[in-house]
Amino acid sequence: NFHSNIRTEEIYRSARVLTSITGVKMNPSKAIVGANAFAHESGIHQHGMMANSLTYEIMTPESVGVLTTSLVLGKHSGQHAFEKRLVDLGYALGKDEIVRLFGEFKSLADRKKTITDRDLIALVEITSKSSPVTWELDSFVVNSGNMMTSTACVTLKKGDKKYQEVACGTGPVYASLRAVEKIIRHPFGLEDYNLQAVTEHRDALGEVMVKISDGQGVYRGRGVSTDVIEASILSCLAAVNRMLDEGEPHYVQGVKVTSAPNFENDMLSSHSDKKKEHSDE
Repeated sequence: NFHSNIRTEEIYRSARVLTSITGVKMNPSKAIVGANAFAHESGIHQHGMMANSLTYEIMTPESVGVLTTSLVLGKHSGQHAFEKRLVDLGYALGKDEIVRLFGEFKSLADRKKTITDRDLIALVEITSKSSPVTWELDSFVVNSGNMMTSTACVTLKKGDKKYQEVACGTGPVYASLRAVEKIIRHPFGLEDYNLQAVTEHRDALGEVMVKISDGQGVYRGRGVSTDVIEASILSCLAAVNRMLDEGEPHYVQGVKVTSAPNFENDMLSSHSDKKKEHSDE
């Protein structure tokens, strides 16, 4: 007969918030909050689950806030349905925030046939940040292939002005981030790059998490888009805006560095490490 004030239905969402703050991807096999926590592959387990879900589960997905049902929204969905779904997902947002998010939702719906709960959660988590916004993405064009050097033309907005640069690299992501660095005129190195799909299917949202360093601190950023190059640029800009906000560094290293890191070397080593990991797998 013990009782606690723990709101267990907030466990899953709290874990996602922690992931967004630390930039550390959640292991799919993680108990309770992992993607496979309530998956049952064995035939015996599946039979027991169909007969009684509590046979192999001491708790239900709903009890820890895991979404098991999803109301699918699309480009014809209205703001009322959109707002109601956000409330059902546990978000209490102001009217102005709802209007702004609905605009982002409609933009996403034009590129993605159906919008699931996980898409909405990713949209809210990314666009509801109170981070400073110095640079914004206006447009980008990438020319890439396996028989050529990738080239990226990136246009960023700063206030009412637009700035454009072209850069080359060993891949479209590398070239795009080099173009960003040339525009902002502030050297930085790529410490970590992580890409994962938010949902299933070919038009799934891609979520990119990056860590960059300017020699004085390490800054994290996230970006989501159906285009992984756009998601990469958005995540980089989120980190760059934190970096340029001198008042609040996202994370300051314990060791003082007197010189800025070499962006090109860091990018090349980071990409080679990623390729090595894939080849080892």
